[in-house]
Amino acid sequence: MIRSMTAYASAELAGPTGALSCELRTVNHRYLEISPRLPDELRGFEPLLRERVAARLSRGKLDLTVRLRGEGRNDALQLNEGMLARLTELARELQPRFPTMQVEFTELLRFPGLLDRADVDNDALQTALFAVLDRALDALAATREREGAKTADMLRERLDAIERVVADVRGWMPEIRAALRARLESRLADLKQPADPGRLEQELVLQITRADVDEELDRLTTHIAEARRVLCLAEPVGRRLDFLMQEFNREANTLGSKSVDSRSTNAAVELKVLIEQMREQVQNIE
Repeated sequence: MIRSMTAYASAELAGPTGALSCELRTVNHRYLEISPRLPDELRGFEPLLRERVAARLSRGKLDLTVRLRGEGRNDALQLNEGMLARLTELARELQPRFPTMQVEFTELLRFPGLLDRADVDNDALQTALFAVLDRALDALAATREREGAKTADMLRERLDAIERVVADVRGWMPEIRAALRARLESRLADLKQPADPGRLEQELVLQITRADVDEELDRLTTHIAEARRVLCLAEPVGRRLDFLMQEFNREANTLGSKSVDSRSTNAAVELKVLIEQMREQVQNIE
């Protein structure tokens, strides 16, 4: 199953822990990179969250945002009267030494331990977090598969086009070899001294060998078959396809460098255009 690495999904869940929402955004990346943004109450679950995501995704850069609203946050705050009394005493003691010292109310509230929250049910929070995450991951997977199916169709179209180009070049090769022989004989005929027939045959064989692209065409045919096979696999195949694109490009370059005919030269250019179109899409496959 071909899956795209670019997708968006979100999910919400309301329960006794409050309202949880999860938002996922993924783009292409060589490896799996997870960037979570969690409220303070959920930061302790980050390692487990990463493991859960990694079990579902193999590649891509994932931005994961979780929001918690309502009862689960336990927004009822209690002032630590003992801590406040101690801070007040310290302020009075330091006042003579720092007469211009002022403390803003909001800064005072940030002092560790001054405000206490009621206990949070961590088990309920974890259950709710994983439930909303799984919903978002299911939606993300569905989106990635839909986009991947479209990409697979495009890749198969390009493979069909490459196969047609390869077939065309194969069909031209007998004519290209005959034209190469005719050109060589014509050039030798222009010489004032008669050429040795044996030497002529050797030179002809050398020229044809240099221009022979049967091996490149065979490898391109093999790569086409392998790419089609890979597109049918259920596992992530982006890296395999990326490697195949390099092999396709290598054969197209060799085909162009060996060309002695404008038709095969144009065919090599067309192959490189098709391969580049495929390569751009393959970069976005998981």
